[in-house]
Amino acid sequence: MTPQGANNGRRFSKASAISWLWRQLSRWPLARLWRISSALGPLVYRFNKRERWVTDRNLAVVYPNISIAERKTLGQHSLRHSTATMLELGHAWMAEPNKVESSILAVHGRDKLDNARTEGRGVIVLAPHFGNWEVLNFWLSSHFPFTAMYEPPKITALDPVIRHGRERMGASLVPTNPRGVAALLKALKRSEAIGILPDQEPDWGSGVFAPFFGREAYTATLLPKLVARTQARVVTGVALRIPGKGFEIHFLDADARVYSDNDVQSATGVNASVESAIALAPAQYQWEYKRYRKVVQEQQQLANFRDYRLY
Repeated sequence: MTPQGANNGRRFSKASAISWLWRQLSRWPLARLWRISSALGPLVYRFNKRERWVTDRNLAVVYPNISIAERKTLGQHSLRHSTATMLELGHAWMAEPNKVESSILAVHGRDKLDNARTEGRGVIVLAPHFGNWEVLNFWLSSHFPFTAMYEPPKITALDPVIRHGRERMGASLVPTNPRGVAALLKALKRSEAIGILPDQEPDWGSGVFAPFFGREAYTATLLPKLVARTQARVVTGVALRIPGKGFEIHFLDADARVYSDNDVQSATGVNASVESAIALAPAQYQWEYKRYRKVVQEQQQLANFRDYRLY
């Protein structure tokens, strides 16, 4: 067997094992998954140096006025929730639909989506990495024509598993390229709902720097282009975890600046909208993501730009 063939075989075996695990976990009650997360979360914080370090760095920027002990506790709780999200993927993607639906205990702000569609307007849902965003995708695609961008996973053999899980309730997944943007525009013009990841750092040339909890973060500029061409309504959507019991869906009005035709102002509104969602339960945000990876000094091509990096 060639080295490439051996690597492909290992990836397939890994994908099969992960898929099998998700299938098994999909049969377990959420209370059991939360208990496991509560046991694993502190271990992840203690032994996964990368996750702990990035989480602590982010929290020091975002909450500079709380004590180190409080930030440590918040970091531990955050990684517990991140662990729960990973364990709950089987629930969101593979459990019987009625089981997932019954785990959604309440939906707050649905009228924001219904009213927009009644007015003949599409809805852009800003879905940050908070709570269990896969449950949010399940609910949205169960109740509305829903389109979202999708980038295949690094383990390519998992692509059909993840794609099926996200599309099984009717969601339409489109690529992260101009063809995908065109599909989003068409969906909005049909007065449908689309999902945007507001807190994922874009490639150079696809964003601007805007404040996120007081520090400049490189933020995508896709949103104002979609709004300008469709007059869509923008809301923030999250699936707040009620530990061991289920989830509550919250739709919040986006910050008014998201409707600005100025890219920096719109991006500032996007980040403010994410901040408002995080305020619901700061521990449920995925603080281990390197949200501040890019820096202004790098864009300015300063020789010492690395001195300004957080990570």
